[in-house]
Amino acid sequence: MFVLFLFSRNLDKQGNEILGKWISTNKNVIVEVYKENKEFKAKVCWFNDADDPSKSTSIRTDYRNPNEDLRNRKIVGLDILKKLSYNPKTNRWEDGIIYDPLSGREWSSVIYFNNDGLLVVKGYWHYEFISKTLLFKRLSQ
Repeated sequence: MFVLFLFSRNLDKQGNEILGKWISTNKNVIVEVYKENKEFKAKVCWFNDADDPSKSTSIRTDYRNPNEDLRNRKIVGLDILKKLSYNPKTNRWEDGIIYDPLSGREWSSVIYFNNDGLLVVKGYWHYEFISKTLLFKRLSQ
């Protein structure tokens, strides 16, 4: 019975290594990956506002969203990743949907670690080999 308890606890922890805050290798965005039920999600914690210094990150909204009702949402705190699930067979997080506030579009998403320990986040349309890839490094707490 105790062995089954330990085994089930290890299964629950699989995939949780992506939880926490991550900064892009370009140092232009920080996201926090969290888990809600069995679904992994991510939200924007900070982004570089150098493209328009007249508008600070705290007031920027999702004005490019195709849904007019969502255009007043603030970018900071915005959920940009949803429906991601861990696949222990591939050691990847798959079947996610990632939202790009710069374009107002959603893409299919997959996440995994590369050999350097960086988090590889791919957004793609239909085929994974046609993707945009971002790299993230764990943010030191």
